[in-house]
Amino acid sequence: MATEVVRRCLVVLVLICLLVLPAFAFPLKRKESLNAVKEVNSEGPYIGLVTVFPPEETAFLAIAAFEPHRTHPFVDLSGRRFRVGRILDKKVIYVRCGIGMINAAAATQQMLDLFDIKGIIHFGIAGNVNDSLSIGDVTIPKQFAHTGIWDWLNKKFRGQNPNRTDPNDVAHLDIASYNVPRSEGTNLLGRIGYDPEEFFSETGKPDTARPLVWAQTSQHWLHLAANLEGLELERCLNLSLCLPKKPKLVVGLRGSTANIFVDNAAYRDFLVRTFQVSSVDMESAAVVMTRESPKVFNDFDPFKEISICQYPFNNLPLTCAVGKI
Repeated sequence: MATEVVRRCLVVLVLICLLVLPAFAFPLKRKESLNAVKEVNSEGPYIGLVTVFPPEETAFLAIAAFEPHRTHPFVDLSGRRFRVGRILDKKVIYVRCGIGMINAAAATQQMLDLFDIKGIIHFGIAGNVNDSLSIGDVTIPKQFAHTGIWDWLNKKFRGQNPNRTDPNDVAHLDIASYNVPRSEGTNLLGRIGYDPEEFFSETGKPDTARPLVWAQTSQHWLHLAANLEGLELERCLNLSLCLPKKPKLVVGLRGSTANIFVDNAAYRDFLVRTFQVSSVDMESAAVVMTRESPKVFNDFDPFKEISICQYPFNNLPLTCAVGKI
């Protein structure tokens, strides 16, 4: 009997250990990462580099310009790997944030909160919405709008849904199927009203948001970027792969950001007519807005800046934006 009791106690003890050890493992790992952050910051400040998804990271690392830090090549935090190193003579910290505005804002805030960062370069893909930009172009917008905050209203309007669908989608909404009568008449889905962002900043009152349609970028950096206009960009990747025409760098346009991949000509035309934008992406407005979020810096420094740049990928142009931290 005593042996049976001991055996059961040992089983319970083993189960408790299995439950408790992982709980201690996570804080210990985070403590090690935060200690590494302190050591990395002792050699700062750094330029932060932020990409969005794996193909961009692969292209960036394939250039082999990034030289990892000898003792702290990376720091793992909250599921993201922050790579520490140099590009030429510049100290940099690089991270892949993930697709969408939440990932972009979270990664940007985490980088600014934990590391000694003097500026951020965010690069990724973007789409052009009119003829002002072509494949391979570089654009540095003066402002970004978050065009993904909607009110779905009950006022009737005519609409048309694209025929193709993505098999990876979890659901599909065929707007045309709601027409009465079918294929003509008024669409029962009504219309969408675009809301401004609720923006909280260091300069505002606590718990008081102000409406924000356009996130303004840094005038100082825009003036610096204007000096790059006319910069000769390469047209060919190799002897057999060339752009249809010579790419250009454009400063001072407008960009649109939302958690929506836009591949619809009618919606692109709507964005151009309504917001006068030239590019669309899924992260830039979030990074620009983070520059004034709480706890970015203990002392607000108007001379430190964020720059958001996006490289061409497939049929998409490159976009950039700059904003003060």
